[in-house]
Amino acid sequence: MQALQTNALTLSYGDRNIIENLDMVVPAGKITVFIGSNGCGKSTLLRSLARLLKPKTGAVLLDGQAISKWPTKEVAKRMAILPQSPIAPEGLTVLQLVKQGRYPYQNWLQQWSEEDEKMVMGALASTRLTELADRPVDSLSGGQRQRAWIAMTLAQGTNTILLDEPTTYLDMTHQIEILDLLFELNEQEGRTIVMVLHDLNLACRYAHHIVAVHDQGIYAQGKPEEIITEDLVRTVFQMDCQITTDPLFGTPMCIPFGKGRKVVGMKKQMVSV
Repeated sequence: MQALQTNALTLSYGDRNIIENLDMVVPAGKITVFIGSNGCGKSTLLRSLARLLKPKTGAVLLDGQAISKWPTKEVAKRMAILPQSPIAPEGLTVLQLVKQGRYPYQNWLQQWSEEDEKMVMGALASTRLTELADRPVDSLSGGQRQRAWIAMTLAQGTNTILLDEPTTYLDMTHQIEILDLLFELNEQEGRTIVMVLHDLNLACRYAHHIVAVHDQGIYAQGKPEEIITEDLVRTVFQMDCQITTDPLFGTPMCIPFGKGRKVVGMKKQMVSV
């Protein structure tokens, strides 16, 4: 069964439609990345999938049922979302933050359990944060902080994780660190990962499925190697480029046209792995 999909979904802010009459299926157990220009509706669409934005019309379906009809805690047991640039309260430790992921399972009849403890410890181990559990979140590096937030979503124990630009403000090393972690979660645990990314080349490298958002809908969707073309980049991003092949991964690689220093006598180089 396809885990997450939209049915004639229209999203708006006031009288302005951002997404209109959208039908989309997110492949279960795969990594899906939303791409598109600034303001095209990528983050809005992601928020609606997590039930943080009420549709104007249409519905978001999870396991074939409209999530608008589900209790909030039931949705949180099936799907976790990490918003863009989250902020933890001052002094909150990594362990305290990760424990927040078990909130959907707590009530006045059921307090902290062995299962809760197991999930939290497992989330810390998966994100390689066990030794930093007692450190304040605000004392960590950018990459470590992002891993702490991802650990919190893992502690929820959901099969689907939504992330809004998880590599924003991170340097190149930490971007790869976070994307490698998400890749491992998908490969080793079969989690469905849905995220918004700005870097088209990284999107092509990590995604099984890409959704190009444009003009209130989907311009194209599918495997990166099947849909990423110079025409797509020109239409969706209003930019001319050359699409070539990543020499390390074989995925599409976008080389944008523009001004810059050109090396005299430049020769093509072959990169072997």
